[in-house]
Amino acid sequence: MWIFFRTHCFCPQEKYAISKRSASRRAGDEVVTTKSGHKTYGVDWFFSSLAQRPVKGLAFFALSLVGLEQRQSYPLRIEQVIRPVSEAKAAPPPSSSGTKGKRGRPKGSKNKDKTQVNLSRELLHIRGMLSALLSTMGGTIPLEYLLLDGKFGHNNAVQMTRQLGLHLVSKLRYDSALYLPYQGTNSRRKYGDKLNPRKMPQQFLCHTTTEEDWRIDYYQVQVLHKEFAQPLNVVIVLKTHLKTQQQGHVILFSSDLELTYNQLLDLYSLRFQIEFDFRDAKQFWGLEDFMNISQTAVTNAVNLAFFMVNLSRRLLRDFRQEQHPQFSILDLKACYRAFKYVDEVIKLLPQKPEPILISRILNQVANLGAIHSVPVTGISPE
Repeated sequence: MWIFFRTHCFCPQEKYAISKRSASRRAGDEVVTTKSGHKTYGVDWFFSSLAQRPVKGLAFFALSLVGLEQRQSYPLRIEQVIRPVSEAKAAPPPSSSGTKGKRGRPKGSKNKDKTQVNLSRELLHIRGMLSALLSTMGGTIPLEYLLLDGKFGHNNAVQMTRQLGLHLVSKLRYDSALYLPYQGTNSRRKYGDKLNPRKMPQQFLCHTTTEEDWRIDYYQVQVLHKEFAQPLNVVIVLKTHLKTQQQGHVILFSSDLELTYNQLLDLYSLRFQIEFDFRDAKQFWGLEDFMNISQTAVTNAVNLAFFMVNLSRRLLRDFRQEQHPQFSILDLKACYRAFKYVDEVIKLLPQKPEPILISRILNQVANLGAIHSVPVTGISPE
């Protein structure tokens, strides 16, 4: 996948970020396809946010490069998630009959170094994948950002990302306790006033827009969070219904304090591009349909599906640059299927037709199953 991307898809003038999602067959963080049976390697029960319940299937981590200008995602590394037996729910420990300990911080305890964290099994898996991908790339592309969903909006994910020399872009819980840095003279005090995301000071307002009956306010501020080791660059998106005054908000953040509010918003929105990887892999390239059960066969089938995502996007680029901007994957499959059908039929003829007749046949057959009819004259099946 990396060699194909570097050779055929890489644009030297474009900047890239790494995006991670979990894909599953079940294919997605929460892109899910159920899987029956017991013999497929790695089959287990995984939670589906779409179904809002655990479903039986296979799970995969996927790392993609996302172009910041073309806004296109290219999957480069996919690994299966194998849940160990030790993760099964253990019986709760028996409750002690003794008195409960005192509330609050124990006397004499020292502050912990929040940069020294114990990574979960999931974060260790992601770090291993990132390290392997960065090693494969060998510094060919300068990367700065890792885009993760709100599940990884915590200090451990930030520290894991910083260990690899990247900045994290993610989302915090809506009820996160955020504090301004203390500006007074007390050298022992670190945290200032607590922020209310729905009553932000006007000094932090960056932009306001209106969409139908909603007013959307964008605030940016550098804050402290008691669970994080360093200050965070936070963007709060506050939506207010103009008639009912109903409000809702999201809190995006990055460990890069230099990002502007619109850059941070744009980076986080790029995460959604990887969803199109899963959609194409499932709908067109067999991610949902393979029947393999052994470890190697499952790995090959899944990686082939994602490789075809990259290959089809490279082919689509050529068609769309030739004045066919609406050319789709269905059109692409119809076109190349036509080349195969015509080639097989011509082999049965006692005499090969003239090239102009072959061209007319190709145009006719290629557009039988196409959504957008386009001339295919001069396009080589190679």
